[in-house]
Amino acid sequence: MTVYDELVARGLIAQVTDEAEIKELINTGKATFYIGFDPTADSLHVGHFMALCLMKRLQMAGNKPIALLGGGTAMIGDPSGRTDMRQMMTKETIAHNIDCFQKQISRFIDFSDGKALLVNNADWLLNLNYVDLLREVGANFSVNRMLTAECYKQRMERGLSFLEFNYMIMQSYDFYALYQNYGCNMQFGGDDQWSNMLGGTELIRRKLGKDAYAMTINLLLNSEGKKMGKTQSGAVWLDPNKTSPFDFYQYWRNVSDDDVLKCLRMLTFLPLEQIDEMDRWEGSQLNQAKEILAFELTKMVHGDEEAAKAQEGARALFSSGNAADMPETILTDSDFEENGIGILNLMVKAGLAPSNGEARRNIQQGGVAIDGDKVTDVKTVITRDQIGPDGIVLKRGKKKFVKILVQ
Repeated sequence: MTVYDELVARGLIAQVTDEAEIKELINTGKATFYIGFDPTADSLHVGHFMALCLMKRLQMAGNKPIALLGGGTAMIGDPSGRTDMRQMMTKETIAHNIDCFQKQISRFIDFSDGKALLVNNADWLLNLNYVDLLREVGANFSVNRMLTAECYKQRMERGLSFLEFNYMIMQSYDFYALYQNYGCNMQFGGDDQWSNMLGGTELIRRKLGKDAYAMTINLLLNSEGKKMGKTQSGAVWLDPNKTSPFDFYQYWRNVSDDDVLKCLRMLTFLPLEQIDEMDRWEGSQLNQAKEILAFELTKMVHGDEEAAKAQEGARALFSSGNAADMPETILTDSDFEENGIGILNLMVKAGLAPSNGEARRNIQQGGVAIDGDKVTDVKTVITRDQIGPDGIVLKRGKKKFVKILVQ
């Protein structure tokens, strides 16, 4: 099976501009492709993770990825998939977010010896002269055609700012700049980016008389209404301080029966033959498939040790029979002292121990864990940031679990 055929078999490709040329480039390792990441937060999330998996897969086949950080486009905001205008960020916030992105992307992509590039579109977008841009780029875009793009149509009734209207031109210019400066011949993105991506290929053709190619990847976040990647309390982040390895594991462990094999194909590096065998699995066997999915993805993001801890904690939680209706304890300001809340007080507050003395004995006997990590110090203090928006799971013994949340 060729590299391209495997992408198709894994359900990763939504649409392409020239399949024959794209096949040839990818299969021979001659694709220099980019995927853009707008730094709108200080951590990558599950949607980015899906794109990173594809980049890693293609790099392993000999192709060269370019991770494009949108230091310039983040100052405008992409209207795709949004019902209102994104809040504008300062240059300082964008710079901080870019630093966070760089560290996380480097865990997935090998940048050694020129095998991949990491660039920031602020390097060319922020230096553009407005009139020069209008003459050089604007003349190649039809406003009538732009208004037919889905990313704009869905916003017209609610209002689309002129600032956001320029996003397509900025993204198209990115491909044009990458083509000229780095030999980038292909762009990838979610299928809600199709109009923007076509703008880039058309700009290269008009300005340079050259061909470049676009392919949208069938990201779950885009193709299925962004139903994945969100929990009731917010996004699923790759930063362990925002979404713990335990919660990350639990997120994937709880995917629906209909989605588990799809996720295994699209996101893991397990052989297709092994995944195809699971097609025959039913009932409780699908829970085993979910465990495999959750472990593989948690290992990829957080490492083997954290994945093993998360799996152990999750198995204990499910075997206790209270995974679906786990009791919750909601902390308020009055529960926190200056540094946080002590573990002994927290156990009493959560109803896992009748007194501090009993809580101390539980810890000393090795029976207390937070998100699968054993608590060994009775002086442990848990801060608000550690609890985070998704909360933590406090365990005592083998069968007692409480979800800790902050009001």
